Amino acid sequence: MVKAVKHYRPPGKKKEGNAAKFVTRSQALKQLQINLPLFRKLCILKGVTPREPKKKFKGTHQTYYHVKDVAFLHHEPLLEIHREIRVHERKIKKAEAKKNLERAKRLREKTPKPKIDRIIRQRYPRFVDALGELDDCLSMVHLFAALPAAESKKIDIECVHKCRRLAHEWQAFISRTHKLRKAFVSVKGIYYQAEVEGQKITWLTPHSLQQVVSDDVDVITMLNFLQLYEPLLGFVNFRLYHSINLKYPPILDPRLEALAADLYALSRYANANVNAVPSVVNSEASQVAESEQGDAKPKRDDIEHEKSELRLAQLQHQLPTNEPGALMQLVEEAASEEEVDQDTRECKNLFKDLKFFLSREVPRESLLFVIPAFGGIVSWEGEGAPFQESDQSITHQVCFSYYLLGLGDLLYLMMSTHLAIGFNFKIVDRDSQGHKFLSREYVQPQWVFDSVNARIILPTVDYMVGRIPPPHLSPFIDYEEEGAYIPDYAKTIKQLQAAARKEVLPLPGVGKEDLEDPQNILVEGIMDRAEANQAAQRKQKMMMLEQQYHNDLKKELQGVTYGKMDSNVDKQTSTGEESTDNAQQKDDADDMGTLMMSRKKRKLLEAMKISNERKQAKNDLIKQRKKKIDEAHKKN
Repeated sequence: MVKAVKHYRPPGKKKEGNAAKFVTRSQALKQLQINLPLFRKLCILKGVTPREPKKKFKGTHQTYYHVKDVAFLHHEPLLEIHREIRVHERKIKKAEAKKNLERAKRLREKTPKPKIDRIIRQRYPRFVDALGELDDCLSMVHLFAALPAAESKKIDIECVHKCRRLAHEWQAFISRTHKLRKAFVSVKGIYYQAEVEGQKITWLTPHSLQQVVSDDVDVITMLNFLQLYEPLLGFVNFRLYHSINLKYPPILDPRLEALAADLYALSRYANANVNAVPSVVNSEASQVAESEQGDAKPKRDDIEHEKSELRLAQLQHQLPTNEPGALMQLVEEAASEEEVDQDTRECKNLFKDLKFFLSREVPRESLLFVIPAFGGIVSWEGEGAPFQESDQSITHQVCFSYYLLGLGDLLYLMMSTHLAIGFNFKIVDRDSQGHKFLSREYVQPQWVFDSVNARIILPTVDYMVGRIPPPHLSPFIDYEEEGAYIPDYAKTIKQLQAAARKEVLPLPGVGKEDLEDPQNILVEGIMDRAEANQAAQRKQKMMMLEQQYHNDLKKELQGVTYGKMDSNVDKQTSTGEESTDNAQQKDDADDMGTLMMSRKKRKLLEAMKISNERKQAKNDLIKQRKKKIDEAHKKN
């Protein structure tokens, strides 16, 4: 019988395994016949990411992509559009070389532009999917809204203006629908978290300072991401504005826009025009009688006259360019009250019936966003303000501490983390507040953010102007987590919250039921085993003393002689020692339980113990540092 000979695959033929599933980046570029910048741009727009095969057949220094992802890019219509753009650029270059400027200008106007609408619909088939991926989008848009336009960095002024408009439209919706939940000021910027349709969205906005783009930043890659994020945020704003029966984009006054030298001079609509739902308007229009058609023209003329007067008034009172205040009026009171949940209702009523006035040295853009989001009324110092500083109904005036900093102090402030702990310093152009009103509270901006995160109106004593405020705690850290370090001010805020809700808190770390049984305290890790045993013995001794006292009282009433009360107590203490022996036997039984575990469960238990020990060591280190700082303050 002839044995079947195994035929091996000759080299260069059909591939198998990882070599058949993955290709390197250079191979993908050859297949697609494009250069590396265009390949990166297509990967960003389509969401194609590198893969990590189990066996890197071309070496560990190569970048690998899946074959199906490359085929997905191969059939992308954007690939053909970019090829047409490249051909068009050659024609423009050729016309400029021949000094035919008219043809070059005409060709430049007819340059094909890629559309991202289809890609957004393909990547985010549901609106919830788009909201879930909105974190990076909002951070990128707010970053470019604060960057200066520079031709060397290929940052166009139209791109900056569009990002500012989109960012302000998003902030206007969040503020007027009271969807903001958290705000935290750090050195990097201000972190916000909103909850829209059940999705928690967190983004970062830079401080309102002059931004400098360094050379080591890859601006081209950021612009590629921005090319996807701009239409994505535009579609999201469109859907959100229509959900509260508002037209999108908000209507701008063309005359005001032309005279203001910025795209943020937005027209102020009357509340009646804003609150009108399109369906209600149509139903009312259908019910107008024919007899009133003759009076329609004068009414329209009156409306046009009022609009023209409103525009002229706006030209004299224009808002600053970086404030969403005018846009927020477009969506004021537009959200329906029926769909408000408990969390939104709580946020809406936090600053209810409170009026804030912002001094000119305060970063007003962030406060104009946060205060109305929690139900407050806010004004500022300057033209176009709703009310002036002399208004007697103002309850809080937000201003900084008036310390003039030197250059060294400024550099230390910018390079340290003091801004995240307590930001009460700022360079100002005046030494004193001037006239002070006794009917209002003068607070620092940190009071607003801390009150927002605590969801209560905090006492203003620690946040008065001239004082160092308490630590600015991050709302993104869960202090209720097991083994977490709880700062002193977090405990104070918790007590204030309980007092606001009229609750009675037990001792820190101890529940009401734990006080009855020291073994529960032992399990929670509040005290060690020796202290728990001593507490158990003391409790048992007190119970026996109380019982013996009642028995002796009964005997005295009956006329029976009795001995010392400590006789039975000593016996009980001996029983307490026996209980400690029982506890030791229980620990031995627990050790036997760990021995009976499987290796996987035993390793998991050991990993949990190591993690708890690390947390405890970290907490002990923080407590030691705090103790040293307190001792240094006492000496001073």
